[in-house]
Amino acid sequence: MGRVVMYASVSADGFIADEHDRPGPLFDWLTSGDVPLDESGVLKMSQTSRDYTRAYWDRVGVTIAGRHVFDLTDGWEGRPPGGIDHVVVVTHRPPPEGWDPKAPFHFVDGIEAALAKAQELAGDRLVEVAAGDVGGQFLAAGLVDEVRMDVAPVVFGSGKRYFGSVDAQHLLEDPEVLQGDRVLHLRFQVHR
Repeated sequence: MGRVVMYASVSADGFIADEHDRPGPLFDWLTSGDVPLDESGVLKMSQTSRDYTRAYWDRVGVTIAGRHVFDLTDGWEGRPPGGIDHVVVVTHRPPPEGWDPKAPFHFVDGIEAALAKAQELAGDRLVEVAAGDVGGQFLAAGLVDEVRMDVAPVVFGSGKRYFGSVDAQHLLEDPEVLQGDRVLHLRFQVHR
Protein backbone atom coordinates (compact mmCIF):
# COMPACT_ATOMS: atom_id res chain seq x y z
CA MET A 1 0.00 0.00 0.00
CA GLY A 2 1.08 3.52 -0.70
CA ARG A 3 1.98 5.91 2.06
CA VAL A 4 -0.56 8.54 3.18
CA VAL A 5 0.59 12.15 2.91
CA MET A 6 -1.32 15.17 4.24
CA TYR A 7 -0.56 18.16 2.03
CA ALA A 8 -1.37 21.80 1.30
CA SER A 9 0.11 25.24 0.88
CA VAL A 10 -0.20 27.11 4.16
CA SER A 11 0.32 30.57 5.63
CA ALA A 12 3.12 31.15 8.12
CA ASP A 13 0.47 31.13 10.88
CA GLY A 14 -1.09 27.81 9.85
CA PHE A 15 -4.07 28.62 7.59
CA ILE A 16 -4.91 27.08 4.18
CA ALA A 17 -7.48 29.78 3.34
CA ASP A 18 -8.93 32.88 4.89
CA GLU A 19 -12.32 32.88 6.65
CA HIS A 20 -14.02 33.29 3.23
CA ASP A 21 -12.25 30.21 1.76
CA ARG A 22 -9.91 32.35 -0.35
CA PRO A 23 -6.27 31.24 -0.58
CA GLY A 24 -4.96 34.76 -1.17
CA PRO A 25 -1.20 34.68 -1.90
CA LEU A 26 -0.69 31.06 -0.74
CA PHE A 27 -0.14 29.89 -4.30
CA ASP A 28 1.94 32.82 -5.56
CA TRP A 29 5.06 30.62 -5.46
CA LEU A 30 3.46 28.45 -8.17
CA THR A 31 3.53 31.33 -10.65
CA SER A 32 6.45 33.49 -9.49
CA GLY A 33 9.31 31.76 -11.32
CA ASP A 34 10.43 30.98 -14.84
CA VAL A 35 10.58 27.16 -14.79
CA PRO A 36 7.39 25.49 -16.03
CA LEU A 37 6.05 22.62 -13.91
CA ASP A 38 4.72 20.83 -16.99
CA GLU A 39 4.18 21.28 -20.71
CA SER A 40 1.10 23.47 -20.18
CA GLY A 41 3.33 26.27 -18.91
CA VAL A 42 0.57 27.54 -16.61
CA LEU A 43 2.56 26.97 -13.42
CA LYS A 44 6.05 28.46 -13.35
CA MET A 45 8.28 28.44 -10.30
CA SER A 46 11.91 28.30 -9.25
CA GLN A 47 13.95 25.30 -10.36
CA THR A 48 14.21 24.13 -6.75
CA SER A 49 10.43 24.23 -6.25
CA ARG A 50 9.82 22.64 -9.64
CA ASP A 51 12.10 19.68 -8.90
CA TYR A 52 10.56 19.18 -5.46
CA THR A 53 6.94 19.54 -6.62
CA ARG A 54 7.27 17.49 -9.81
CA ALA A 55 8.92 14.58 -7.94
CA TYR A 56 6.09 14.59 -5.39
CA TRP A 57 3.19 15.00 -7.84
CA ASP A 58 4.56 12.18 -10.02
CA ARG A 59 4.28 9.79 -7.06
CA VAL A 60 0.67 10.64 -6.09
CA GLY A 61 -1.96 8.20 -7.34
CA VAL A 62 -5.06 9.46 -5.53
CA THR A 63 -6.11 12.62 -3.72
CA ILE A 64 -8.65 12.51 -0.89
CA ALA A 65 -10.59 15.71 -0.29
CA GLY A 66 -13.71 16.75 1.56
CA ARG A 67 -16.96 17.71 -0.08
CA HIS A 68 -16.40 21.37 0.84
CA VAL A 69 -13.20 21.52 -1.25
CA PHE A 70 -14.92 19.60 -4.05
CA ASP A 71 -17.77 22.12 -4.08
CA LEU A 72 -15.43 25.15 -3.89
CA THR A 73 -13.53 23.94 -6.96
CA ASP A 74 -16.67 22.88 -8.85
CA GLY A 75 -15.24 19.36 -8.82
CA TRP A 76 -12.30 20.55 -10.90
CA GLU A 77 -14.73 20.24 -13.82
CA GLY A 78 -14.44 16.46 -13.61
CA ARG A 79 -10.66 16.42 -14.12
CA PRO A 80 -8.50 15.60 -11.08
CA PRO A 81 -6.00 18.38 -10.27
CA GLY A 82 -2.27 18.10 -10.87
CA GLY A 83 -2.54 15.14 -13.22
CA ILE A 84 -3.73 12.86 -10.41
CA ASP A 85 -5.56 9.75 -11.62
CA HIS A 86 -8.46 9.75 -9.12
CA VAL A 87 -10.08 11.87 -6.42
CA VAL A 88 -11.91 10.31 -3.48
CA VAL A 89 -14.43 12.74 -1.96
CA VAL A 90 -15.41 12.27 1.70
CA THR A 91 -19.08 13.22 1.93
CA HIS A 92 -22.44 12.25 3.36
CA ARG A 93 -24.15 13.56 0.21
CA PRO A 94 -24.48 11.97 -3.24
CA PRO A 95 -22.60 13.37 -6.24
CA PRO A 96 -24.01 16.63 -7.59
CA GLU A 97 -26.99 16.38 -9.90
CA GLY A 98 -25.82 15.87 -13.47
CA TRP A 99 -22.35 14.71 -12.40
CA ASP A 100 -20.67 12.54 -15.05
CA PRO A 101 -20.47 9.03 -13.55
CA LYS A 102 -17.44 8.29 -15.77
CA ALA A 103 -15.37 11.05 -14.16
CA PRO A 104 -12.58 9.57 -11.98
CA PHE A 105 -14.20 10.79 -8.76
CA HIS A 106 -15.41 8.47 -6.01
CA PHE A 107 -17.88 9.65 -3.34
CA VAL A 108 -17.63 7.82 -0.01
CA ASP A 109 -18.95 8.26 3.50
CA GLY A 110 -16.21 8.50 6.14
CA ILE A 111 -12.43 8.55 6.30
CA GLU A 112 -11.97 4.78 6.65
CA ALA A 113 -13.98 4.12 3.47
CA ALA A 114 -12.06 6.92 1.73
CA LEU A 115 -8.70 5.42 2.65
CA ALA A 116 -9.74 1.91 1.60
CA LYS A 117 -10.94 3.18 -1.81
CA ALA A 118 -7.88 5.41 -2.27
CA GLN A 119 -5.43 2.62 -1.46
CA GLU A 120 -7.25 0.27 -3.82
CA LEU A 121 -6.94 2.84 -6.62
CA ALA A 122 -3.40 4.03 -5.81
CA GLY A 123 -1.72 0.65 -5.40
CA ASP A 124 1.84 1.40 -4.29
CA ARG A 125 1.64 5.11 -5.22
CA LEU A 126 1.06 7.83 -2.63
CA VAL A 127 -2.36 8.65 -1.24
CA GLU A 128 -2.59 12.41 -0.76
CA VAL A 129 -5.03 13.81 1.80
CA ALA A 130 -5.94 17.47 1.48
CA ALA A 131 -5.17 19.41 4.64
CA GLY A 132 -8.05 20.99 6.54
CA ASP A 133 -10.93 19.26 8.29
CA VAL A 134 -10.64 15.94 6.43
CA GLY A 135 -6.84 15.90 6.76
CA GLY A 136 -7.15 16.65 10.46
CA GLN A 137 -9.54 13.71 10.86
CA PHE A 138 -7.01 11.42 9.16
CA LEU A 139 -4.21 12.69 11.42
CA ALA A 140 -6.32 12.29 14.58
CA ALA A 141 -7.15 8.70 13.56
CA GLY A 142 -3.46 7.85 13.11
CA LEU A 143 -3.81 7.33 9.34
CA VAL A 144 -1.19 9.85 8.14
CA ASP A 145 2.43 8.81 7.49
CA GLU A 146 3.80 12.19 6.42
CA VAL A 147 2.85 15.87 6.61
CA ARG A 148 3.93 18.18 3.77
CA MET A 149 3.54 21.93 3.86
CA ASP A 150 4.44 24.58 1.32
CA VAL A 151 4.71 27.55 3.67
CA ALA A 152 4.04 30.90 2.02
CA PRO A 153 5.35 34.16 3.51
CA VAL A 154 1.98 35.55 4.57
CA VAL A 155 0.09 35.81 7.86
CA PHE A 156 -3.71 35.46 7.66
CA GLY A 157 -4.55 35.92 11.34
CA SER A 158 -7.62 33.70 10.99
CA GLY A 159 -9.23 31.34 8.54
CA LYS A 160 -9.28 27.63 7.70
CA ARG A 161 -6.68 25.78 9.76
CA TYR A 162 -4.18 23.42 8.13
CA PHE A 163 -4.95 20.69 10.67
CA GLY A 164 -8.69 21.44 10.82
CA SER A 165 -10.13 21.05 14.29
CA VAL A 166 -7.45 18.71 15.67
CA ASP A 167 -7.28 19.43 19.38
CA ALA A 168 -4.79 16.82 20.58
CA GLN A 169 -1.02 16.72 20.43
CA HIS A 170 0.59 14.76 17.59
CA LEU A 171 4.36 14.40 17.39
CA LEU A 172 6.17 14.82 14.11
CA GLU A 173 9.78 13.91 13.34
CA ASP A 174 12.37 16.59 12.54
CA PRO A 175 11.52 18.41 9.32
CA GLU A 176 13.18 18.13 5.95
CA VAL A 177 13.41 21.72 4.72
CA LEU A 178 13.86 23.10 1.22
CA GLN A 179 13.92 26.82 0.41
CA GLY A 180 12.18 27.90 -2.80
CA ASP A 181 11.32 31.38 -4.07
CA ARG A 182 8.39 32.75 -2.00
CA VAL A 183 7.93 29.33 -0.32
CA LEU A 184 9.46 27.03 2.24
CA HIS A 185 8.85 23.34 1.51
CA LEU A 186 8.57 21.26 4.70
CA ARG A 187 8.22 17.49 5.13
CA PHE A 188 7.56 15.82 8.48
CA GLN A 189 7.29 12.08 9.09
CA VAL A 190 4.58 11.36 11.64
CA HIS A 191 6.10 10.02 14.86
CA ARG A 192 5.04 6.43 15.55
